[in-house]
Amino acid sequence: MPNQKILYITTEMFPYQEESSMASMVSKMALTMHGAGNDVRVFMPRFGIISERKFQLHEVIRLSGMNIIINDLDQPLIIKVASLPGERLQVYFIDNEEYFKRKSYYTDDDGNAYDDNGERAIFFARGVIETIKKLNWVPDVIHLNGWMSAMIPIYLKTFYKNDYYFKNTKLIISLYNEDNLLLEKDMNDKLRFDHIEDLAHKENPAFRDVVTESLKYVDVVVKGDEFLDGDLNTAFAGAAAEKSEYLDSESIEKLY
Repeated sequence: MPNQKILYITTEMFPYQEESSMASMVSKMALTMHGAGNDVRVFMPRFGIISERKFQLHEVIRLSGMNIIINDLDQPLIIKVASLPGERLQVYFIDNEEYFKRKSYYTDDDGNAYDDNGERAIFFARGVIETIKKLNWVPDVIHLNGWMSAMIPIYLKTFYKNDYYFKNTKLIISLYNEDNLLLEKDMNDKLRFDHIEDLAHKENPAFRDVVTESLKYVDVVVKGDEFLDGDLNTAFAGAAAEKSEYLDSESIEKLY
């Protein structure tokens, strides 16, 4: 159905990342729905490996300047924007020197998970929500891709539960076979600061616990990868939300 406002929130998208199924799928979905006459926008983290010069990112001053409070610490939010190469489709990048300047996604040079990955996901989620409100652009559909994006429905339905800005927005999440790294040991303390319960009621939650927790709050769950790992497939099968199998070109438009 054309003339919808569709927001894709993702951690990966081609051409900013080139080798993952998520990056390819998000690009494919966004371009398909953009070409069908919808108002499509994309939000993603400005990871340090994304070249600002190559992709012509520039800061949006009117959207930057907010501070996000996480665990009683203020972190400045910077918003950058670019057009998808060759397309009139805007991609917004959530940036912060502390969280996203690093030249790798979630691990250090020795392969150890960063000790603030969960905090980075909270910052990303709240940064997206606050920026969308500041844009005064109410999406009809939010389609979430990537474990960091899965923090958004958790926050929308808890921390922002009395905020009616997104009350009529349909939430869709795609599941992908991402790595399942452990989050920091004080992750649940950071969530409790925002009056959110422990993730999956686990003392030491991991990336996929964010994803499975978010399934309680979305309207549709999609297989982002055609064949999901066992734990993700179990979560998919057990979700109360409407379900959709792996999307091909013909089924993308039907999803919305």
